[in-house]
Amino acid sequence: MSNVVNQLPVEVVRWPVDAAAREACQRSGTLCLLVLEKNVPAPVLTDMREDWVRAPVPQQDLAVRIAMLRARAARYAVPELDASGILRFRTRSVVLSPTERALVAELLKHFRSLTSREDLLRCLPTKDGDTSNALHLHIMRLRRRIAPLGLVIKTLWNQGYQLGPAGP
Repeated sequence: MSNVVNQLPVEVVRWPVDAAAREACQRSGTLCLLVLEKNVPAPVLTDMREDWVRAPVPQQDLAVRIAMLRARAARYAVPELDASGILRFRTRSVVLSPTERALVAELLKHFRSLTSREDLLRCLPTKDGDTSNALHLHIMRLRRRIAPLGLVIKTLWNQGYQLGPAGP
């Protein structure tokens, strides 16, 4: 995960001189580190993708603050699934089949929590046969598809599945 965290872009913005740059970061979801000018009151931060330091700031302190901002953003990142079936997480993406898209959409409703087998079974195309085995097969394939994104699907025996980030 550390390589992914280090890839997250961070804009360093002078505050309040570059207020427009801060607004652009907020609109785009870009991580933003505000460098406050002397005697300027600290802004109210409502987005976990922002932080601030007061100038002058030593380069080492700036680097640490950027690293902490990246780590915080990575910890709370949530995957996004668009209408065309592209699943995005952090800096990576993968295209999903219609069935995978339906399963992931259901898993995302309960990201980091339990999604019942029954809810996932309803996402499968209706065909004659063993739907339990079909679900198992789709989950197995889906695990392989999303692994490069840093996502895992855990089995919660006799209950369902849990989609979450890989690692601790």
